Amino acid sequence: MQPFAAGSGSEWEELTTLFRGLVQEAAPSGGMLFLLPSREPVLQLSMLYGMSWHIAAPWARIRAEEAIPAAEALRDRRLVWVGTGDQLAMHYPRLALVVPEHAVAAGPILAGDAVRGVVCLLWPPSHPARLARGEREAIDTFCHRAGLLLRSAAERGHPVMPGSRPQVLEPVRPPPPGTAEAMAAYDFAARLPGAMSLDLEGRTTFVSHAAADLLGVDAADLLGVRPWEHLKWPGEPTFEDRFRASVISHRPAHFTVVRPPDRRLSLRLYPDASGVSVHLTPLPSEPSREPERPVRASAAPGGATTLYHLMHLAATLTETVGVDDVTERVADQLVPAFGASGLVLMTVEEGRLRVVGHRGYDPAFLAPFDGESLTSDAPPARALTRQQPAFFADFGEFRAAHPDAVRYRDRDAWAFLPLAIRGRPVGLLVLSYNRAQRFLPPERNVLVSVAGLVAQALDRARLYDAKQRLAHALQRDLLPRDLPEVPGLRVTARYLSAGHGMDIGGDFYDLIRCDATSAAAVIGDVQGHNVQAAALMGQLRTAVHAHAAAGTSPGELMARTNRLMCDLNPGLFASCLYVHLDLAQHRAALATAGHPPPLLRRPDGGTEILPVPTGLLLGITRDADYATMDIPLPPGTTLALYTDGLVEAPGTDIDDAIAELARQLARSCTDDIDALTDALLRHALRGIPRTDDIAMLLMRTTR
Repeated sequence: MQPFAAGSGSEWEELTTLFRGLVQEAAPSGGMLFLLPSREPVLQLSMLYGMSWHIAAPWARIRAEEAIPAAEALRDRRLVWVGTGDQLAMHYPRLALVVPEHAVAAGPILAGDAVRGVVCLLWPPSHPARLARGEREAIDTFCHRAGLLLRSAAERGHPVMPGSRPQVLEPVRPPPPGTAEAMAAYDFAARLPGAMSLDLEGRTTFVSHAAADLLGVDAADLLGVRPWEHLKWPGEPTFEDRFRASVISHRPAHFTVVRPPDRRLSLRLYPDASGVSVHLTPLPSEPSREPERPVRASAAPGGATTLYHLMHLAATLTETVGVDDVTERVADQLVPAFGASGLVLMTVEEGRLRVVGHRGYDPAFLAPFDGESLTSDAPPARALTRQQPAFFADFGEFRAAHPDAVRYRDRDAWAFLPLAIRGRPVGLLVLSYNRAQRFLPPERNVLVSVAGLVAQALDRARLYDAKQRLAHALQRDLLPRDLPEVPGLRVTARYLSAGHGMDIGGDFYDLIRCDATSAAAVIGDVQGHNVQAAALMGQLRTAVHAHAAAGTSPGELMARTNRLMCDLNPGLFASCLYVHLDLAQHRAALATAGHPPPLLRRPDGGTEILPVPTGLLLGITRDADYATMDIPLPPGTTLALYTDGLVEAPGTDIDDAIAELARQLARSCTDDIDALTDALLRHALRGIPRTDDIAMLLMRTTR
């Protein structure tokens, strides 16, 4: 499989040579080259250096609007430099979870006014906080030459395009050793207690016989496989965890494992851009000592279990909606991932902190902090106003910084993590522990990164909740607050939201008192669940109300309303059913525009589905006609109007559902019209998922 979809091989080779020259000159620990196809604003990973595809896979495609240095370089057309782990964790939390504490440079590949791609380089934590002049010049030179190359290829009709997977560049190696030198290197490895070599994917490329003996396997069985997958020692995920951490951080690692039943081994890992060297040594058994306490899953980037836990949190936070949802997801993931005993999530509202969720706390203890001013000297307010995380290893350290601090039970360590987006305070995340906690720099960086993810999710959730409140308020204002009292008529109505989108539906109903002996009822459904549908619903309801008050006949009222909707040209359609009630003559006149038929229950209990002549939906054509149907309406007659949400459900025939609803109405023997309405709703909603709003209007004539 070629790594490019179009363009000549020589052009790809030239681009590869340029990229290889960049990593040689700038000496990063890792590098990624992204190309930008003209057909979509998405950066696609095309070349990799110093890291495995497995680690880089989350960044295979980067959208232009994402909060990541490569996307920012694309948007702003400038070099983006992140010099410290703190800056990375604060501003780019998703990236910091994968490559914590690294320095990052991202430069746009420009050719004239067009952006052709982005190059991103990473250096380990030992890199200075400032980008060296030579490194900057190397990046600028590469971006200029690569831009000219990509533009030239495109102009010749052979654009260089990324393939389905990036090309992984082999590290630059010194000249191969001679036979004597190679044998000396082999002898050196053989004399060690145990030596292994793994590639960046964790596969074994070399294992000495001494190392194989220590691991209790045959050397040939380990070649080409990942040791932890072949060994499968129960209760030992440490090897894989530490390998990934070492590859990501480019730092040596040391840990101890126990080969069943009781053989203790020391393993030291030494990574570089080509892979990881492993040095194994046996350790004496310790029968007299208590077994070592298992190390908890650390927030430091050493634990793959924790890393995956946090990446799962990042994924689940993208699916959260309201603040309550965010609180539950954060508490469910962070408390076990960090071994915390308690969690508090707070938001900022009008200069005060508000507790929106907690885990492991008594609500009475948190009550005094709810509504605390940001001008307070209390730890939460101070951490947020300074926008600096605060870590306290034990209560003595906490009390030294805050003499008035109140301790909750036996809590002995705290992390106060400000939640901010581009300097704008969103809230505060507080983690507490029942034991002392050292909060080493890697763990602090991961915690700050997590806080960045939570801040983004919380900000989205607050916006969603605000939209929900707006939606409910708009829905209340568009529907009648109270139905008028009409002599000779008992009426009740219900409205149930489907609970999706912004919760603004297009279903509407109304009861209009025309004069002392007549009234009108209308029910309808505008296509869609958005602000446009709700606004159109309000216009239609107002138009129907005006025509009804003027005494317009049902067919003519429907025709005029249809012409109004065509003139508005909203690009939407609506169904509508209108009923004029003559309570003195005990008759009704009906007209419909594609709306589900009403149900009528006579005083003797007989029930029918009224076959009202169906006209076109409102808004289809301006010249539509609507016929009128007249029916008797003696005292004791019940008329049920409803929208299609009551009778439509996946896998259900709507005609069968309407017929069953009519049978349910016929079986009813209650004189309480409210109880009857609720019974019909319960029948229709019995265990069937609904995807649409429901409106109901029931009327019963009286003497």
